[in-house]
Amino acid sequence: MRMNGKPMLQVNDVGMTFPTRKGPFVALRDISLNVEQGEFVTLIGHSGCGKSTLLNLVAGLTSPSSGVLLLDDRELQGPGPDRGVVFQNHSLLPWLSCHGNVHLAVERVFGDTESQARLDERTLAALHLVGMGHAAAKRPHEISGGMKQRVGIARALAMEPKMLLMDEPFGALDALTRARLQDELLKIVASTGATVMMVTHDVDEAVLLSDRIVMMTNGPAATIGEVLRVDLPRPRDRVALAEDRAYVQVRKQVIDFLYMRHSHVEKVA
Repeated sequence: MRMNGKPMLQVNDVGMTFPTRKGPFVALRDISLNVEQGEFVTLIGHSGCGKSTLLNLVAGLTSPSSGVLLLDDRELQGPGPDRGVVFQNHSLLPWLSCHGNVHLAVERVFGDTESQARLDERTLAALHLVGMGHAAAKRPHEISGGMKQRVGIARALAMEPKMLLMDEPFGALDALTRARLQDELLKIVASTGATVMMVTHDVDEAVLLSDRIVMMTNGPAATIGEVLRVDLPRPRDRVALAEDRAYVQVRKQVIDFLYMRHSHVEKVA
C-alpha cells in the first residue's frame, strides 16, 4: 500500500498528435488511466490503435501533445532509469556478453554510488532471476531468441525501476517459448512486486498475466474503450485456467470487445 494513497502512474487527459505531410494525425485522444503500485496492466487493441504510442509516452520516448503523465507524483519528462523498457527486439549489444549487457545498465544507474563488486552482484542477481546465470559469459549470437529476451528483462529489472514497460516482448517467439516466458514473467512479477505495463495483441496472454486489461478503440484518434479487471487468484497456472469459468468469461469479454464491437477493417491502398 502506498503511503500517500496515490497511484504509481497517472495518465491525465493525454492526447498525441503527429505532424504529417497531409496535416496533423491524431493518434491518441482523451487518455486517462491510473496504475497502482504492484499492478500488472496490459494494453490491447488492433494494429494502429496507439498501444505502443501510449507505452512510448510512459517511457518518455515521446512527449504528449496535451495532458500530463505523472510517475510517483512527478511529471515525466524524457526517459529515465525509473522505467525499465523491454521491446520485441531484444536490443542487446552484440559485442557484449549477457553479463556485459546487464552490467552496462546497472553501472549507469548505480555506478556513482556503489563499488564494482556490488555492481557485479546486482548484474548476476538479475541474470539468475530470469534463469540466465549459466549464460552470463555468452554473447547474443550464442543464445536463442527466448534467452535474449530473458537477458533484456534482466537488464530492465536490474535498474530497480519503478515500472517495467514491455512492448510485445514475446511477439517474435515461437508458441512454446512464448508460453515458457509468460510463466517465467508471472514468477518474476510475484517475487519482485514489479509494476508492469505491457502491450500485447494476444488475448490469452493478456488474461493470463494481467490484473487489468485496457482495451483500446481503433485509430486514428484512439482512446480507451473499456478497462476490464481480471479477478483471478495468483499464482496462476495456464493449464488449470484453461477450464476455469472466470478465465473463460474474461477471455470472452475481451474477444467480444475486439472482434464484435471494435472489429478492425484494413484499408486497401
